[in-house]
Amino acid sequence: MNMLIIYDSTFGNTAQLARTMADTLREHGTVRIAQANEAGLSEIKEIDVLIVGGPTQRHGLSPAMRDLLERPPHRTLRGVGAAAFDTRYHMAAWKSGSAASRIGSKLKRTGASLIMAPESFFVAEREGPFEVGELERAARWAEEFIKQFEATRSVQKDTAEAR
Repeated sequence: MNMLIIYDSTFGNTAQLARTMADTLREHGTVRIAQANEAGLSEIKEIDVLIVGGPTQRHGLSPAMRDLLERPPHRTLRGVGAAAFDTRYHMAAWKSGSAASRIGSKLKRTGASLIMAPESFFVAEREGPFEVGELERAARWAEEFIKQFEATRSVQKDTAEAR
């Protein structure tokens, strides 16, 4: 299985999450990590899984993440299992905003199948560190994502074989 994690990170927190997730997912296949400002359409060719995350800035996406998600043409990610995550303060999303929600919406517009609801991971201060237990929660989230992705694939395969 080919997996790609694309992230943007201002203070290193989201990069740390991406590495934690990649370490968890490596036992299920090949995982590549790319920064949003360096990732291109060639990065997403021949992948099964795409996970995209970034910091919540001004209630939404960072400029690099916005640029990345505006590039792929409609249906580019058709058939790709996807997930979205962000880093933000631990408060109601209506108050802080959520980059993950916006990332998820943009991934769906490009044809990706969101396997799980967008997820937020919480920092204690603007520049970090994470709240206690967040890196462990990120590893569990990645493990749950891959389980749900594999279950979805199994159902699709069974449906195709029944036809």
